[in-house]
Amino acid sequence: MSSAAHPLQFQPTTGHQSLTARVKQLAIEHGLSIAAVTSADPFPEVAEHLVAHIAKGHMAGMDWFTEERARFSCDVRNLHPTARSILAVAISYWPGPTEKPDDGVPRGRISRYAWGSDYHKVLKRRLKALHAAIETEVGHPVEARRLVDTARIVERAVAARAGLGWYGKHSCLIAPGHGSWVLLGELVLDLDLEPDAPLTQDCGRCTICLDRCPTGAIVAPYTIHAPACTSFQTIENRGIIPREIRSRMGDWVYGCDVCQEVCPYTKAARSEPDPDLQPRSLDNAYPSLHWLLRMTPAEFGAVYHGTPVPRTKRRGLARNAAIALGNIGTDSAVPTLIAALTSHDEPLVRGHAAWALGRIGTRPARDALDRARSSESDVWVTEEITFALADHVGR
Repeated sequence: MSSAAHPLQFQPTTGHQSLTARVKQLAIEHGLSIAAVTSADPFPEVAEHLVAHIAKGHMAGMDWFTEERARFSCDVRNLHPTARSILAVAISYWPGPTEKPDDGVPRGRISRYAWGSDYHKVLKRRLKALHAAIETEVGHPVEARRLVDTARIVERAVAARAGLGWYGKHSCLIAPGHGSWVLLGELVLDLDLEPDAPLTQDCGRCTICLDRCPTGAIVAPYTIHAPACTSFQTIENRGIIPREIRSRMGDWVYGCDVCQEVCPYTKAARSEPDPDLQPRSLDNAYPSLHWLLRMTPAEFGAVYHGTPVPRTKRRGLARNAAIALGNIGTDSAVPTLIAALTSHDEPLVRGHAAWALGRIGTRPARDALDRARSSESDVWVTEEITFALADHVGR
């Protein structure tokens, strides 16, 4: 049979396809683990979802996330009117299996994304270098916006539409081969790039993240009730943590990784320790809880400057450490908690130390609470002491 009867069909590569492939390759060369493209079209369905999410109280406590912000964030042209394409990128940060050291020191846990340098700065620096490389590639200036996390853009929706990954039931983006251990960013470009197709993969029937969430914050697939989330409480909540949540927070002092750790896709992630995101010291990953309660402002700054942790402030980290010591519940924590109760400069820390002493409940702990009740000047701290002495905390 002659070849003329069945001519070979080739799909010629267009200029857009060639440029798109080159831009993705440049992203990898500039320290971004994965990259995909979507259009600059708005996300009206996401806007309606977010507005309903806010109305149901799932964002309570994050007063900055208003309906106006939700709608604004669903159209990138509100930030960059001439946008034609969005390059969705991610840095993978899974360092491989790690455990707290068994060194006899009570230690807390910091969410892995916050172990090293502030990822906002890391991503923006790499996106800036990538932008310059793209301009060199095309031979002319390219208008662009570099966006990371705090920018008003629905970055998970952008990444999902670009095919970078798909929504997990824990609401994190799951990227093939990386799980949800990815930090997202966007480069909004005045270039016509070839959009990628969204992935068709999903979590199937798996509900392990819902079942294992310590505080029950994943109230339905793809739905996080932020006020119940350990990450929200340890980072975003700058005040009093509700008593009904404290005992379920375990030893987390900044964020929480449980829903990611139990996810089968995340368990299968490749180990890709990014040098910029590795901890400088043990206290950047598994800090001593006793030290967190004693640390001075200067010590806090020396250890955590340049990382995401200062977001919660020194008092917030010490507050979280008091709760973690109460949850661990060993007698050896009592002297440190008594010192925090009687002499810490922040009432927020003194009150949570009172709760922890009540939870441990030994005679020395209760005696210290009784003595402190008569000398404490802060009304709320006195209320916490009274609550702890009333034996409401329990083990």
